[in-house]
Amino acid sequence: MKKLFLVLAIAFLFTGCSPSKHAKEKPAAGKETTSQGATQVSKQVNFSDPVTWILGSFRVERLYRQPYSEWFLKGFDEYAYNPQVTDKLKTLMDAGITMKIVMGTWCPDSRREVPRFMRIIDATGFPTDRIEMIGVDNSKVAPVKDYEQLAIKRVPTFIVYKNNVEAGRIIENPVTSLEQDMVNILSRND
Repeated sequence: MKKLFLVLAIAFLFTGCSPSKHAKEKPAAGKETTSQGATQVSKQVNFSDPVTWILGSFRVERLYRQPYSEWFLKGFDEYAYNPQVTDKLKTLMDAGITMKIVMGTWCPDSRREVPRFMRIIDATGFPTDRIEMIGVDNSKVAPVKDYEQLAIKRVPTFIVYKNNVEAGRIIENPVTSLEQDMVNILSRND
């Protein structure tokens, strides 16, 4: 019995952003009013449904399209970053910086943090073509060459590289804020 409890405790610890608590969510119908005043029924997307998952490498622009734009654009627009910290970050983001974002579109933490991260990226003017986006399934597996070497345990994971060497990671949630954590990562590696 103790072994079973220990196995379950370890499994719970390493699930990080598991959709199991959301798997019971059913698509809900909502009402929308059109510009002509008519009421129509719309379906809310169930992101725990595997048909909605983005798997493998993709461009961030994909998140600007439906159904992902529902949460992506809202999170992007609503994030109030610290302009002083973002200004400092701009000075640290030179030509040798690249990034990988490993996320699950099924994961509430990814749906919260990735738009915020991209808002900071937008504010710094960092080119998005130097960011590799990787979508994973709920086992945190992606059909990407050498993906296992990333050793992803939780999502989202933001990996910052300086001259092709990993400088640091933000895993699931920032310690301070996304922008301050990125400044900390890039400052300690100068």
